Amino acid sequence: MITVNDRAAIRDAYDTQHKSMRTISRELGFSRNTMKKALAAADAPSSTVRTPRAAPKLGPYRQRIADLVEQNAHMPRKQRYTAQRIFELIQDEGFTGSPAPVRVSVGKLRQQQQRPPTFLPLQFDPGQDAQVDWGEAQVDLAGARVPVPVLVITLCSSRRTFVMTVPSQRQECFFAGHEAAFRFFGGVPHRISYDNRSTAVQTLLRGTTRQEQAAFTVFRSHYRFPAHFCTPHAPQENGRVEHRVGFVRRHELVPIPQVASFADLNAHLLAWCERDDVRIVQGTSHSIGTAGQQEQPVLRPLPARPLDDAVTRTVRLNRSSQVEFETNRSSVPVDQARAQLTLQARPFTITLLDEQQVLATHPRCYARQQDIRDPLHYLPLLRQRPGAFAHATPLRQWRDQWPPEYERLLARFQERHPDGRGVREFLEVVYLHHRYPAAPVADAITLAVTYGCSDAASVLALLHQLQEEPAVSPPLDLRTQPHLQDVAPQPLDLQQYDRLLSQGASDVCVSRVRNPAEHVAPDRVCAAVPPLCGRCRPHEPAVRTVSGGARGL
Repeated sequence: MITVNDRAAIRDAYDTQHKSMRTISRELGFSRNTMKKALAAADAPSSTVRTPRAAPKLGPYRQRIADLVEQNAHMPRKQRYTAQRIFELIQDEGFTGSPAPVRVSVGKLRQQQQRPPTFLPLQFDPGQDAQVDWGEAQVDLAGARVPVPVLVITLCSSRRTFVMTVPSQRQECFFAGHEAAFRFFGGVPHRISYDNRSTAVQTLLRGTTRQEQAAFTVFRSHYRFPAHFCTPHAPQENGRVEHRVGFVRRHELVPIPQVASFADLNAHLLAWCERDDVRIVQGTSHSIGTAGQQEQPVLRPLPARPLDDAVTRTVRLNRSSQVEFETNRSSVPVDQARAQLTLQARPFTITLLDEQQVLATHPRCYARQQDIRDPLHYLPLLRQRPGAFAHATPLRQWRDQWPPEYERLLARFQERHPDGRGVREFLEVVYLHHRYPAAPVADAITLAVTYGCSDAASVLALLHQLQEEPAVSPPLDLRTQPHLQDVAPQPLDLQQYDRLLSQGASDVCVSRVRNPAEHVAPDRVCAAVPPLCGRCRPHEPAVRTVSGGARGL
């Protein structure tokens, strides 16, 4: 296609430089017809009018086809003329061509009848409306690329947006995202619009009537907001949040985030929500954050207490001290196990209770057929059955993760006590995790390996020593005792020890060593010679003390 620059070059060479058509064609490489078009007009025609091709077979039936297609607008949706049916009708009227040109003609007529979609511009009052929708994004989570659900909630007036990722689109995750958004906005919108997700809608009834999920009704009643549900297959009714889902994915999740946990990812998205508050939307004169500050006082206040939206189930304990939920099995402490327990499932945790007493809390797993075991839950049973130490599954899984000092301590215990006592002593050390935090226990084990300890009592003593706070003596204030201010530190005289040894040992009777209470002054050494003092019985031999010790003469 010749461009306007090519046309200008041809016209300049012909009119200004007075070159011949042959020379211009040789220099610029255009044909004579192309150069004639360029000389005739400086710009190209906007469109080329083509003469309709002759259709000797279909031509007489074009109007008939157009009339049948026009009738479709007044016929039931499931009983309209199709291209095949139109072909059969005109074939009965004498058409001798193939079905292909009929289908092409019907398609063009339908395109001409279709009107481009048009929508009404909407304006929302502050605090009155919000919209909610789910999206999905790829994330490198803990080294693996996985799809994660993204919950987006937008205030329609200020366009302030809250974004949160959760492991699943289950109802408890849906509610947790709402609660976090209400805290972020500082209140609850007067109405929230949804599509027809099963987390909120149980049954679609006629018109705009919906039968809500019972838990969703309780949730919105607690936070005092009505729900509005869009027409099925009409995403434009939730246009604010539909646009925001794509906006977040393109602007904050590109490049693909690399995070260690959902907590890190949500902190990353929350920081983006706060940065987005400074953006000024086209057509407005102030930022999103400023509009949000003006909208916040109009929102409904948050209730005094949040709703506990955990999924609660009654579960039974199996023979491995585990309970099952969504095909996964979670452990319970064997010394607190009950046949029937209560399970509470939240987006990121599983809590097991005996009435009101919390027995265990596990991170929630969304895979299937998984065993979630805490090795500490099985230690009381291992203390009773130390012979199962080498084969107990919970402990084998723990051994793959604990520090190498644990293995060194175990090897030292087994070397010192090869009769099996070494394993029992080691289990006593591991059982310290029941009473003390993991970090000081690991530090005590490290010291025990360094010092060469060979029993659990030594590790416990080191643990107590680590937990003792060093005594701090207050500074001595000598202002009230001026006569002591001139006293300087005295130098050490090690010859005092030599003089003490050269004077020999003093005698003391056995009576004072065995029962000091029988003496008038039990804190003084009995210096009687011969070796009995006046209060001792004559048949008891005396002992000699050297540097504070006592031994028989």
